[in-house]
Amino acid sequence: MNCLVLGGGGFLGSHVCDSLISARHAVRVFEKEGRDRENLAHAGSGAVWLEGDFLNPENLKAAVKGMDVVFHLVSTTLPKSSNESPVYDVSSNVVATLHLLEAARSAGVRKVIFFSSGGTVYGIPEAIPIPENHSTEPTCSYGIHKLMIEKYLALYHRLHGLDYTVIRLANPYGERQKPTGTQGAIGVLLYKALKGEPLEIWGDGSIIRDYLHVSDVARAALAAIDAQVPERIVNIGSSKGLSLNEIIQLIEEEIGSAPEVRYRQARKFDVPANILEITRARRHLGWSPEVDIRTGIRRTAAYLREMIRSESDAERSQNRQAPGTGQGPVELFTDGSTLRPAMRRQ
Repeated sequence: MNCLVLGGGGFLGSHVCDSLISARHAVRVFEKEGRDRENLAHAGSGAVWLEGDFLNPENLKAAVKGMDVVFHLVSTTLPKSSNESPVYDVSSNVVATLHLLEAARSAGVRKVIFFSSGGTVYGIPEAIPIPENHSTEPTCSYGIHKLMIEKYLALYHRLHGLDYTVIRLANPYGERQKPTGTQGAIGVLLYKALKGEPLEIWGDGSIIRDYLHVSDVARAALAAIDAQVPERIVNIGSSKGLSLNEIIQLIEEEIGSAPEVRYRQARKFDVPANILEITRARRHLGWSPEVDIRTGIRRTAAYLREMIRSESDAERSQNRQAPGTGQGPVELFTDGSTLRPAMRRQ
């Protein structure tokens, strides 16, 4: 099957591509111009790389041509920044996705698989774990734009027969996630701890989240190609909750020492707890998580240790460089993450 992965060079997207390639699907990656290909360097000719702008309708038309299934993993904003400019959040995500749906409909795409946000669309939970039919009252613009896209997918299915599945994803973590950013608590905290740096926590560390290893996310994406789920919406998570303080304890077990922790003022948009009910995924996708949290942290730590070693080797190489060679410092893109606002991978 011909599969397009929008944002396929990023953290989640590259793992989805790996899963598709392993299942012998033909994969096309749509990425921004100049995006480095490190996350998919191992794929070789298994993934065809197409560069363009997600906000350019003509680029989207070219991307979907000849595709059977489209995986939509692009978002231009993050939960914490989306409230700063809801106009930009909606215009760059929702309007761009409408152009994508128009292009997909015209090109005869069979199905769109959209990565929504199980962590933001529900808002403050009325019940734990949270089922798909829970009320949706987001506390940030990011969650609202995800819901808007979900509704437009339903509309295009009703009007034009375009099939779709919405994956409401928990908090993914694992190899290839950017550890120097503001998203992805496990990766960020583990990276700092391995480097002996203090950990900064918003609030008192009691906030509970549902963490899922990225390999399990990729398996769910693959299962969604042919599966049909009620209302075409499915939660993908571990169905287990851990507080940030518990994550820090697990990190301490992994590195063998207690990191310094600094607690900051809580953020207004953070809901106190978010754990997803995954019965629908088990029943209709035949999917359930396989990587437990300790194993996932151990695998992530191994990846980050190698990253830190590479950074140290590069720094030593720069320091040994002879003066007067005319060569500037080497800039390392360990995760290819320098993104313009128009296209940020999830």
